[in-house]
Amino acid sequence: MRKYYAHYNSKEWLFEGARPGRHISTSTVQAIFKHACEKAGIKKEVSAHSPRHLFATHLPESGMNLRYIQEILGHKSSKTTEIYTHVSKANIASIKSPLDTILKEEQI
Repeated sequence: MRKYYAHYNSKEWLFEGARPGRHISTSTVQAIFKHACEKAGIKKEVSAHSPRHLFATHLPESGMNLRYIQEILGHKSSKTTEIYTHVSKANIASIKSPLDTILKEEQI
């Protein structure tokens, strides 16, 4: 990114479009992303929005508070952010029951 910025040194937009003073179009972003996925050998159907969704999906799994996630993503409604609260099987398996703790203490 530093090399790109040093080379293009755009004043208004990091990724300037074909017309000076304008940003690149959504279709250009999609085309660049699609090309990068092809080069990386990604076969799954993805869009340029996929990395944002993936990032947001892993935040609750790492224990981040939903309100913070809402702020990071810029969602006005917490309902929008709640779609990222998928429950992973690994997280469920790691939950310790208070009953298990009590039973282990009684065995000691």
